[in-house]
Parts: sequence; C-alpha cells; structure tokens
Amino acid sequence: MTTSGPGQTYGGSSVGGDPTFQSTVDDTGAATVASVLATEQDAKLVGEVREDLSVFDGIVADARAIIARYPQSRSALLPMLHLVQSVQGYVSQAGIQFCSRELNLSAAEVSAVVTFYTMYKRKPCGEHLVSVCTNTLCAVLGGDEIYRTLREHLGSEGRPLGHEQTAGTPGEPGSVTVEHAECLAACDLGPVLQVNYEFYDNQTPDSAVELVDALRRGDKPAPTRGAPLTDFKDVSRQLAGFFDRDSDVDGPSAAAETVRGAQLAQERGWVAPSMPAKVDFPELEKK
Repeated sequence: MTTSGPGQTYGGSSVGGDPTFQSTVDDTGAATVASVLATEQDAKLVGEVREDLSVFDGIVADARAIIARYPQSRSALLPMLHLVQSVQGYVSQAGIQFCSRELNLSAAEVSAVVTFYTMYKRKPCGEHLVSVCTNTLCAVLGGDEIYRTLREHLGSEGRPLGHEQTAGTPGEPGSVTVEHAECLAACDLGPVLQVNYEFYDNQTPDSAVELVDALRRGDKPAPTRGAPLTDFKDVSRQLAGFFDRDSDVDGPSAAAETVRGAQLAQERGWVAPSMPAKVDFPELEKK
C-alpha cells in the first residue's frame, strides 16, 4: 500500500502538498479519485452540468435578431458571445449553454471558440478593461514600462496585479481589469493602450496611471479618438452589433499621423502605377 503523509502528494513528493491533494488511499484509489475529478471537469467544460439560463431572458429577442442576419445560424456565434458577455461581463458556463441552445450547437463547439479568442473573458471582468500593447514597437517605446507601472499601481503592496486580474470587485463601479495585448494596430501612435477597446495614444507611465485613477473615481476620460467611453459590458453589446445611442459611433476614427501619407500623396500628385488592361499570366505546370 502506498500512503501519503501530510505535505505529500501521491508520488511522495513534498512539493505541492496542498491539503486538497493529500490522501491515505492506495494507488488504485488515487487513480479512481483522479478519474472522477477529470470526469467532473470535462462535464463542466462541455456543459453537461445544466446552468440557470434565466439571466439571459432579457436578450433572447436580441439573440434571435443576430441569428436572423446569417443564412447559417452557427455563423452568429461570435456576436452572440459578445451579447452574452454584455450581460455578465464575461462568458460563463451559462452563457456557453445559452449560445448552444439558441444556435443548436454542442457546448463543446461553443467552448472551443470561447477559449480560442482572447476578447471573450472566462472570468468576471471589471467595469473597465485596460489593454496595454506590449508588442515589439510599443514595448521598446515604453509599453512594457507602462504595463509594469499599472500592475504595481493597481496591485497591493508587493503583489502586482497579474494579466487579466482586477483591481476592485469585478463588475462593480470603479473596478479595472488590466491585461497586456499583442498589437493594437496603432504603431504610428505608440505606446498605446485601450480602455474597453477605445484608443488612448502616445501614453506614458504617468499618463496611464492618471487614466486608471480617473476610471476608478468613476470618470470616463475622452479617448484620443473614437466614440465616447462607456464600460466593458456596454461595448460588448456594441460588438454584438447593437448601437443604442447615436454617440456609440461618434468621434474620429483615424489620427492625423495615420492619414498623413495619404494627404501628402494627394497634395503632391503621387499615384500608384495603374494596372494594365490585360495581363498575361504564365502557364501553370500541369499536375
């Protein structure tokens, strides 16, 4: 018989000896416990544990409107996930099952999409989502320093906030979730960050701290460009295709730096060579 004493795992190691994993059963019993836990986890992932879907009663009509946009209902999955995220601030197991029911998909098919795209959050998000670009150009211009500064500023003493962790109670006013992002497609304005996917360009560590402090006070500083700032749930509804206010699509979308090249070309008469009327393509090798 193989036993495990306090602070030991099944293999006898003292590493990771959390009481949850301590046991005094033999190897056969340990395998049975592990199998049961794995089965329960798999069941939860694919949605065999039925959730209460009543929280989504208010969006059933919106869900059906989304589905009606597409010739195949399964094509509506991406905006549907944004829609359920607008209700709870993340995509819960109940949200997965709601999409599964409405689209006639298996919960496993929905889960595969949810876990692939980073815009779908698997745990409750703050009122605001702050995304700091740490891709190459923004990183060398100061993005890494901005991210480090925000993690330390929003965390507790000696414990910086981690990726997709929240300062405050998720969903409550003034709560802020911070994450690092891979390229926000604004390299000409780096370092950049987004709040609920709205741009704040040419940031510094100090300006980023001022921004998150304003969010935590309940303010909504105007983005550098784009629509007025709302909150994470509201922008999730917009990403599902519902714009409830005219202001949701207000604001300039392009910065002066971005369109400067096109303006110079127009002023100086620069044009790209036109395509010839007929192009003879080389013969392809027959297979």
